Amino acid sequence: MDIQEKILRQIEKYQTIIIHRHQRPDPDAIGSQLGLKAGLQAAFPEKNVYAVGKEITGLTWVGSMDKVADSIYDNALVIVIDTANSVRIDDDRFNKGDALIKIDHHPNDEPYGDLMWVEPTRSSCSEMVTFFLDTNLPLQLTQDSARDLYIGLVGDTGRFMYASTPETLIAASKLYRFAIDFEKINRRMSSISLVQARFSAVVYGEMKVEDAVGWITLTRAEIEAAHLGSEGTNFIVGMFGAIKEVTAWANFIENDDGSFRVRLRSKGPNVNEIAKLHNGGGHDMASGAKAKDLAEIDQIVKELKTSTEAFKKQSFSME
Repeated sequence: MDIQEKILRQIEKYQTIIIHRHQRPDPDAIGSQLGLKAGLQAAFPEKNVYAVGKEITGLTWVGSMDKVADSIYDNALVIVIDTANSVRIDDDRFNKGDALIKIDHHPNDEPYGDLMWVEPTRSSCSEMVTFFLDTNLPLQLTQDSARDLYIGLVGDTGRFMYASTPETLIAASKLYRFAIDFEKINRRMSSISLVQARFSAVVYGEMKVEDAVGWITLTRAEIEAAHLGSEGTNFIVGMFGAIKEVTAWANFIENDDGSFRVRLRSKGPNVNEIAKLHNGGGHDMASGAKAKDLAEIDQIVKELKTSTEAFKKQSFSME
């Protein structure tokens, strides 16, 4: 019995299933979470299936979260999706259920749960759930699950510009069988507000680029003055990727307590190893971390430069 069969047996066993994902979710976290929920509800209409976590203003169009009382966790199966480290799980009640399953596509740096299905080579958890629903009877893809999973799939691959494999496109082809307005979803995911568009000028004006590394540090005062909101800076992370001279980059966004949220991205150097040094983690070329002050920001930039230089030397030696 392989891991997917074991997970299905657990799903069949429990009447109540509660699905968690990581804090500050991206489209894949919510898409895979809601896509799995929709698929399980379709296959087992008699079961109670919930998706929990904080509502994120910029992603409420994908779907809403359920309000679940503590008592619902009694004798429940809990599934945590798209979350490598337990400290990042949204809603710390994840460990109050009867059994716990981890489904993830990040490196398994922190094993947790009674069952773990982890495939770091997958583009996204949405890709994993697509195959899970499509190949394990009585599960099946549905119109609702396909919509949510497509959002997660294109979110984590940047509309298939990176992290994609032949299996990723096979998963997409399975989702394209449904009558979904894919063009509308793509437009929604690539659009920004007028406020964000105007703030782009600030980003391009303040960003720094040295030794093929780009970065920007934004204070709470700047973010509040621009009326961007807590998640309104997400669009900035992709701006550096379009610059030819930038190989790796970082966004440093000040939190209310004076610390900084760190988004790391790369066109080659492994930024996950850097993220791990700063209370973070993720993928080799897309990770998140934390910086307690400006001194730690300087350290991260220095590490990015070192990693980028090593990557360039290795690439040159292989030519």
